[in-house]
Amino acid sequence: MDDLQPAADVGTLDVVAVGSALVDVLTHSSARDIERLGLVKGTMTLVDLPRAAAVYRAMGPGIEVSGGSAANTAAGVAALGGRVGYIGKVAADELGEVFIHDISAAGVVVARTEPVAPSDDPDDDRATGRCLVFVTEDGERTMATHLGVASTLVPEDLDEEFIARAQVVYLEGYLWDLGPAKAALRRAIEVAHASDAIVALTLSDPFCVERHQREFLELLNGEVDLLFANEDEVTLLFGSNGFDAALEAVQETGVLAALTRGPDGSVVVGASGPVAVPAAPVAQVVDTTGAGDLYAAGFLYGLTHGQDPAECARLGGLCAAEVISHLGARPQADLRALAGGAGPPP
Repeated sequence: MDDLQPAADVGTLDVVAVGSALVDVLTHSSARDIERLGLVKGTMTLVDLPRAAAVYRAMGPGIEVSGGSAANTAAGVAALGGRVGYIGKVAADELGEVFIHDISAAGVVVARTEPVAPSDDPDDDRATGRCLVFVTEDGERTMATHLGVASTLVPEDLDEEFIARAQVVYLEGYLWDLGPAKAALRRAIEVAHASDAIVALTLSDPFCVERHQREFLELLNGEVDLLFANEDEVTLLFGSNGFDAALEAVQETGVLAALTRGPDGSVVVGASGPVAVPAAPVAQVVDTTGAGDLYAAGFLYGLTHGQDPAECARLGGLCAAEVISHLGARPQADLRALAGGAGPPP
């Protein structure tokens, strides 16, 4: 197994991310409040629009910012100085405008897609997706997500020339819950391989892995080149009885894997076997929202700028440490300054 090296002449974008375009609404909460709302602490639950409205009414004061897992990663790559594009779907409504403005202002190039026009039918939900995030005192986040029009992503929504410009095409596992979006991701994989791009997949959530274990495993057989997962997700993926057993299973697939373990750092599984990388220090964990997303951003930036996998993981850890030190899933500090020589300027 050879560690992945992107081709220098693949295209003009380091990364193109495909994901659910959402606006995050974040608030501080208690574990008791989360239980009262019928949510499972530390996980993401898909809800319909009436349920999302009820959960929103029960939230305390919060902040709104464009989000979505893959979009957070794209914003992180841009903050590091990378050239990054994004494909997602929003509605022609206020939250859709918030999303496009925020991600564009972050330096991300958004693929050309027309916002979905609103409908006069009250039962026809054509709203921009939103993720209601409850952050407890331990920094853990619990999410109730209404995907809205993000759930209607189909292969025809993909700008294939845009995808073909990328060194790495980064796919959000959450979209695998949706039949049409799953077809779009499969098409994105085909386009990426046709242009010799690396295909990266993040497993997104333990419940997502439980629902799609077999299909995710099949993707590791020639479809996906780079896997992002946390300890729980990778253990569930392989049905292992512990992290060490999961590591052995990952090695057998031959894919490059970046596996996060919270305060224990991460482990990169590459050609030379597993390499443990310590977590970057953080004074206080305020909100773990986006930790995995920003880890992936740092890793992908390093990979597309000539770094070895261990150095990519170190940079990912630095980005994750920054984002968990404050509320919200987008970086607030100067990531390029924190990275300090992680790669040449774009």
